[in-house]
Amino acid sequence: MHSLLKALHGALLMLALLPLAACADDSRLTIRSANGDHVFAVEVVDTPEGRAKGLMFRTELAPDAGMLFDFHESRPVSFWMRNTLIPLDMLFITAEGLVANIHVNAIPQDPTSIPSDGPVMFVLEIPGGRSTELGIKAGDRVVHDRIKAAATGG
Repeated sequence: MHSLLKALHGALLMLALLPLAACADDSRLTIRSANGDHVFAVEVVDTPEGRAKGLMFRTELAPDAGMLFDFHESRPVSFWMRNTLIPLDMLFITAEGLVANIHVNAIPQDPTSIPSDGPVMFVLEIPGGRSTELGIKAGDRVVHDRIKAAATGG
């Protein structure tokens, strides 16, 4: 009887934890570069309104923080810095999780268009100059639950 109760308790515990296992951790992103892994705490934006606002009006961004833009499909994209108060690096990322190109130190308040070099599904904005400081380059791999799902068709 004791082993039956123990098994039942274990099964109930697994059922209780199942929803947690199904939740993706959108807040953590890793860039795998030649000189190691670089982890960022990210906010994910995946709506037209969220992508339009981005990091506008923010006065600071921690060195290990960023914003990941999910476009839900591969396509050419472009960004601008109007109403953005801090310099940013923009990493344009393919659906497979490869950095396609990087725009370093986008100028605050500049309305000039900053395009991807081709179709991408994601853009990561991090503090200006950080990609150079960490040695992040085109071709590096980005690991994130959404990118993994896009790459596997999930």
